[in-house]
Amino acid sequence: MAHVLQLVEARLRTALGEPDARASVTFLGADRIEVLRFPDSEGDGNALVRYATLGMSAAPMADPTAAVVDPERGPRAELVLTVRAGVADTDKALRPLAVLAASPQVEGVIVAPGASLDVGEPLWPQAPFTSVLVGEPGGLVEDLELDPPMDPVRFLPLLPMTPNEAAWKRVHGAAALQERWLAHGTDLRDPRRASVPLTD
Repeated sequence: MAHVLQLVEARLRTALGEPDARASVTFLGADRIEVLRFPDSEGDGNALVRYATLGMSAAPMADPTAAVVDPERGPRAELVLTVRAGVADTDKALRPLAVLAASPQVEGVIVAPGASLDVGEPLWPQAPFTSVLVGEPGGLVEDLELDPPMDPVRFLPLLPMTPNEAAWKRVHGAAALQERWLAHGTDLRDPRRASVPLTD
């Protein structure tokens, strides 16, 4: 487990640079989850901050109904959230992110692209979001290959959703919501953005 997490942290540092802060959260019945904070800039004066979990990939995610759990095979992932810096108190998202990262251990959830994850409260103070859409991996941080028979670690981007967007996504699907975001030029990194128009 420790070896996997060392490799994961090295991959995060290679892709995102050096973290300027980290916090750890421990949940009953689960291993410790850390959240690393990475400052970034788009080069046009817009500062970004990225939050990445560390600990979710220590064990593969398993179907809670499976009679036997394989300690090596199964999907592994970490979560990455990117927002604009200095616009909202997004550092308070550390605990909600840790809660989401612990959900495979605590609740038997398998986190995969297209899934919705709800924390039941604002992701940070005054945030218009209580849930996220899990995006496709491979863009920001490349998959980390592990020695067989272990599955690679995938770094899954989290896209905050307003309650209206989450409800619309449940009916129409993740792809339709992402198409609507794209069509309206939605800045998914804006921590104070409004819901995308959901009617034509």
